[in-house]
Amino acid sequence: MPEGPTIVLMKEDLQKFVGEKVHKVSGSEIPADSKIKGEILSEIKTFGKQTFLIFDTIIFKVHLMMFGSYSLYERKDIDTLRLGLTFNDGGMYFYTCVVKVDNESYLLKIDWEADIMSDKWNPKKTEQTLKAAPKMMICDALMNQDIFSGVGNIIKNEALFRVGIHPESLIGNLTQQKLKEIITEARNYGFDFKKWKKANVLSKHFQIYHQKNCPICGAEVIKKNTGKSKRTSFFCKKDQILY
Repeated sequence: MPEGPTIVLMKEDLQKFVGEKVHKVSGSEIPADSKIKGEILSEIKTFGKQTFLIFDTIIFKVHLMMFGSYSLYERKDIDTLRLGLTFNDGGMYFYTCVVKVDNESYLLKIDWEADIMSDKWNPKKTEQTLKAAPKMMICDALMNQDIFSGVGNIIKNEALFRVGIHPESLIGNLTQQKLKEIITEARNYGFDFKKWKKANVLSKHFQIYHQKNCPICGAEVIKKNTGKSKRTSFFCKKDQILY
């Protein structure tokens, strides 16, 4: 599933269409009563793994899920096209994804300060939220989109390795310093992820995710489903402390 940094890169690709008029609409998720043809795309917002295409009369929420994709041209696999918007100079086309229609009231309910890639990211608020859940494993907290919106399994594993924290550590057992470190590193790794993804070298920088041996001590990397979510974690027993 694409993580927050990938969605930000997608937004950057699509940004050129903001202010442009829709000339053609296609896809299986277009409402029958939609009058979007002829409307102008006023804004694109992202929140974690979600993208919002904002028009005057409709807001599309796009989630690529596990196998979704997008392109700036209409591909031949038209059967998987969920939403296609053609503008004067190209378009945006979303395939094998979830597309829903929302309204402005939904956007007003979003806690934009929870998005690790956002300028509104609020680390102090995140720290308070984590301290209120002392029995939660840090691996579950990082994957909770209400706390760390945009974090996926890659960021979770790599950020925990950077700060030397075992994924099954309980939040209440972490020192305040370690708590601050993981909050900071989740965001830091998000921007490193974006930079490496854009340069098409992301996997070359993996230190622990899907690796066989720890780059610090050489020990075999443990692969285990952790937390309530049972998502796969990769970690080194020696260099990541279980709190």
